[in-house]
Amino acid sequence: MQLQDIDKSRYRKHLNWVIGLCIVSLTAGSLGISQVLIHLFPDSDGSHFHWNLLGVLVTCAVIAAALKKVKNHPFMAEVVYVWELKQALNKITRKMPKLKKAAEQGNPNAMLAIQYSYSGSRQLWHLDDNTITMEELSLWQAELEGLAQAHNVTLDIELYDERILREF
Repeated sequence: MQLQDIDKSRYRKHLNWVIGLCIVSLTAGSLGISQVLIHLFPDSDGSHFHWNLLGVLVTCAVIAAALKKVKNHPFMAEVVYVWELKQALNKITRKMPKLKKAAEQGNPNAMLAIQYSYSGSRQLWHLDDNTITMEELSLWQAELEGLAQAHNVTLDIELYDERILREF
């Protein structure tokens, strides 16, 4: 996955709409389904936990199916991009200890994966207004650049492909 420039305000606006619609759908759907089930199959004990749970589960499945169906709609482009970026960064994060050890030994693929992680994290944190750890990220970036210079490695995140993670 290649990093893309996206409009932060458009992303936030669309994300808020998606979250809002999911909340409204979950509330209305789960209550509606559970009330119909309670009406059709009343419980003499007055406990309707299983019908309420089933309403929530069915509504979650419907929402997931709807999101999957509209995933490729232009309205969802930024939201889906960020979701996929988070998945890509999680794959790298799970291998980060091995990547850092290999980078210290001069492995260019490890350095490239770490560079991609830092660049993607910077973009993600900027989009989500999470600036608390940006200073730490700058320190980590400087450390990586020092390693790359020491091992004569050029880091171009355009060359990153997640298949290189299989090596670690």
